[in-house]
Amino acid sequence: MAVRDSKLAVCGSMRYSTVFPEFSTMQIGILGSGLMGAKLGTIWARAGHEVVFSYARSEQKLKKLARDAKGKARAGTPREAAQEADALLLAVHWSWVDDVLTQAGDVAGKVIVSCSLPMNADDTGLVIAHTSSGAEELAKKVPKGQVVSAFGTVPSEVLFGVFAARRKARRPSLVYCGDDARGKKTAAKLIRDVGFDPVDAGPLRIARYTEPFTLLIAQLAYEGDEGPELAYRFERY
Repeated sequence: MAVRDSKLAVCGSMRYSTVFPEFSTMQIGILGSGLMGAKLGTIWARAGHEVVFSYARSEQKLKKLARDAKGKARAGTPREAAQEADALLLAVHWSWVDDVLTQAGDVAGKVIVSCSLPMNADDTGLVIAHTSSGAEELAKKVPKGQVVSAFGTVPSEVLFGVFAARRKARRPSLVYCGDDARGKKTAAKLIRDVGFDPVDAGPLRIARYTEPFTLLIAQLAYEGDEGPELAYRFERY
């Protein structure tokens, strides 16, 4: 989930859209290079994608992230991250969403994968719940974007471990939801590239359920005795 960098931080172009995404590399813009954005961007760069890190506390941090990620990663502004992106990751605290979107500029037609949870200023509760969700409100802010809610339901601490174990037969699950078929297909590929088994939960309104679920995951990860490297798996019998 994408909240502030605190203990609660659990957070196209024709070139891509004309080929099968399962066999493609993408240009990915990271809007918010905190805990979630930094780790997911690093993983995607190491998986072979072109990544632009943006929107951090300093340009030096962005440049270091790009160096450490290796592969085809670089630092940039939110506008540079969005300009040629096949997909954008929105990974900022809810209070910064409007600012980063303003800096990103035109995102019409872009797939926007969001792990930004609609938390209040002190991260003690959701400011949107039950009758709507942060993902749905984001879609209203970018009506020509293709919003998919994903990656908010796992702690950032588990991401590198999942990526390292990605070749195992049994993968942890990761739920996602959205209203656009192309956006969801893109998100599913990015989820697989990290090492999760994508679980399509349905339309974007299902984020009304997945966002509160994130708070349960945070409780288990950060208030339990076994550490925050926590993932989940759904199985049918």
